[in-house]
Amino acid sequence: MFEGSEELQRNLDGYYRLIVRRRWWVLLTTSGVFLGTVGLSFLLPNQYLSEATIIVEQQQVPERYVTPTSTSDLSSALQAMTQDVLSRTRLLRIIDEFGLYENEKKRFVAEELVDLMRKNIEIKPLEGDPQRRNVNSFRISFDADAPRLAQEVTSRLTTLFIEQNLKTREQQAVGTTAFLGSQLEAAREELRKQEKRLRDFKMEYLGELPEQQQGNLQILAGLRTELQNTVTALGRAQEQRLYIDSLLNQYRRLPAGRREASESLIETAQRDLNRLNNERTQMLSRYRPEHPDVLKIDREIAQSTVLLEQLQSSGSPASGRAEGTNTLAGIPEQDTAAVQLKSQLEANQMEIENLGRDQKRLDGQIATYQRRLNLTPVREQQLADVVRDYNLSKQNYEDLLNKKTQSELASNLERQQQGQQFRIVDPPSLPTKPTSPNRIRISLGGLAVSLCLAIGLAVFIEVRDASLHTESELKRQFALPIVLGIPPLPTPSEVRRRSARLVLEWLGGSVLLLVVLAAEAYVVWRS
Repeated sequence: MFEGSEELQRNLDGYYRLIVRRRWWVLLTTSGVFLGTVGLSFLLPNQYLSEATIIVEQQQVPERYVTPTSTSDLSSALQAMTQDVLSRTRLLRIIDEFGLYENEKKRFVAEELVDLMRKNIEIKPLEGDPQRRNVNSFRISFDADAPRLAQEVTSRLTTLFIEQNLKTREQQAVGTTAFLGSQLEAAREELRKQEKRLRDFKMEYLGELPEQQQGNLQILAGLRTELQNTVTALGRAQEQRLYIDSLLNQYRRLPAGRREASESLIETAQRDLNRLNNERTQMLSRYRPEHPDVLKIDREIAQSTVLLEQLQSSGSPASGRAEGTNTLAGIPEQDTAAVQLKSQLEANQMEIENLGRDQKRLDGQIATYQRRLNLTPVREQQLADVVRDYNLSKQNYEDLLNKKTQSELASNLERQQQGQQFRIVDPPSLPTKPTSPNRIRISLGGLAVSLCLAIGLAVFIEVRDASLHTESELKRQFALPIVLGIPPLPTPSEVRRRSARLVLEWLGGSVLLLVVLAAEAYVVWRS
């Protein structure tokens, strides 16, 4: 530890003696390089920086009423606008408008002038929330060789950014509206096709659709009830025909000379009338008097009543006249009872035919509705596919219509400049002091460089010098031991000259130091 300190002390002493020996090289080199650096810094042209701050104002109408078409953040939008504003065409126009880089125009081409101006422009986003890194403002600055020129160019750049933001947002809103309009027209055409497909399907399979199933069941139940009533009426009509045939057969077996209604015929007619009355009573318990079946049996009761009255009052008709007879199974036309029976038989035959046709018609209708009910599940599956495509087209159309409406509102908002826009918070400043060159930094850097250069030069000269200055150097140079050392023995005149030279050296060093300090003070004052 002790030996190391001695070695360090010897090295420091050596460096000190070196600097002392080469003091004028150090002083002159340091002063010359420093003063040259200071002078050079004042030859550099002054540059003035003008700054403007722009903030992003949100749209005045709440977003829950009008949704903006642009959802990109400020950083992305700012990059796109920067590429547009700082384009070659616009920057060349600004250079010509403000007369920038007049000296450089003689040496540089247009692309180099544009690159030079881009280097002098700085666009820096400002973070509104450091934690969430939300950017809601940015700063524009420009360097120029004159304060007023820097302010004017910065003002022009700020105006370009504001105008470009309005133009970009309006174009984006209009373009979005136009795109949604074309998509909406295509969706409307597709919806028309789906509506036609659904309408054609329902028209083609009318009666077999799922929503008609309940109605078909009700109609089928009504048709079955009507068929049952028809079958019942047909059976009753057939029974009545048998009854009338039996009356005619009994009437035919009476003596031909005088045919009077026998008691058996009257009893049979009375039983039939009673049967009809009983059936009417049963029908009235289920139907109203205006029901078709009730009205039909009323007509039959009326006919049976007339027939019974005729049978009860029938006498012997005029006989022996062969001419003028029109028989039905040998019955004279003049016999009122026979004529009545004949009329009822013809009416009964017509009724049976009508009921038979009604039965066939009802059977066909029942088969048709039964087929419709059997096909309803198939049509339901087919209709589900058609309705699904229709609903998808309808939903797509409604979504596009809603988006187009929102886009039109956003476009109107941008046209009226009530959407998101840029607002100048700090207008372009008029700089009073140059921002570059930083002469204090240049001077201090020149001082440090000059010291390093001076020390390096002193060391170089010392290495090149073969003189011996100390006992240790002598020992290192020669391996022989030192027997005797003679100290310097100056004369009085040499002492006086050495003292005068020392005074001059101190005076010269002080002057150089004062010059250096004065130069640094001047740099600080001018800065």
